[in-house]
Amino acid sequence: MRFARFVHAGGVSFGVVEGAEGEGLTIAEIDSIPFAKVQFTGQRWALADVRLLAPIFASKVIGVGRNYADHAAELGNEVPKEPLIFLKPSTSVIGPNDAIRLPPQSQRVEEEAELAVVIGASGARRVDRAGAEAAIFGYTVANDVTARDLQRSDPQWTRAKGFDSFCPIGPWIVTGLDVSDLEIRCEVGRNPDTMEVRQIGRTKDMVFDVPTLVSYVSHVMTLLPGDIILTGTPAGVSELTTGDTVSITVQGIGELRNPVVSLE
Repeated sequence: MRFARFVHAGGVSFGVVEGAEGEGLTIAEIDSIPFAKVQFTGQRWALADVRLLAPIFASKVIGVGRNYADHAAELGNEVPKEPLIFLKPSTSVIGPNDAIRLPPQSQRVEEEAELAVVIGASGARRVDRAGAEAAIFGYTVANDVTARDLQRSDPQWTRAKGFDSFCPIGPWIVTGLDVSDLEIRCEVGRNPDTMEVRQIGRTKDMVFDVPTLVSYVSHVMTLLPGDIILTGTPAGVSELTTGDTVSITVQGIGELRNPVVSLE
């Protein structure tokens, strides 16, 4: 299933996205959050007639650094011996088509295309690999936007990773997906017809796979329903400038697209 959160004429709802790509998708409203038993209200809209929001509320977003060897190498870093984790505040989360806002404190902001894991209703605390797999509700697309110059200058990454709008996620959450070998692609440009491919990678090349990451994080902090784990980015990160549009696609999920604007 594909679960989305969206704005319609009557307010904000969760719903199930129905139909095949290219055939006019619709969204069917459900009467609760996605973790509960799915019950439809009978209300449906054409997807083109609603505005998608970030698909879930997260108490926290956990990032994983250097989880692709080629990305670690392009920044001159070694692959870590265990997952390298950091936090992004919930206030950094935005949804599809929301603007990434470039802060004046940074002279170089870069995109990081990533598969994101969404934790389900049971949460996760000190779980093993099997427990980690059971704790996963689904997956979405994410952009771990990073002020690279601040990441290099600061002794820790909170400022570089934590600006408002630095965690676009969406367009929806997909459940029941095998993520062992999916393509991750990032394109950036100013014209939809001339987008430049910046990143292409496959999830099979992660240093630490998804169950390993969920288990590891759960031994550090309790994961609550809706929490998000960003699983790392492949090589090819590049500078974003005002006027760009970032398009990130994860095979089997969909496209997350965000414009880039100046905060000033």
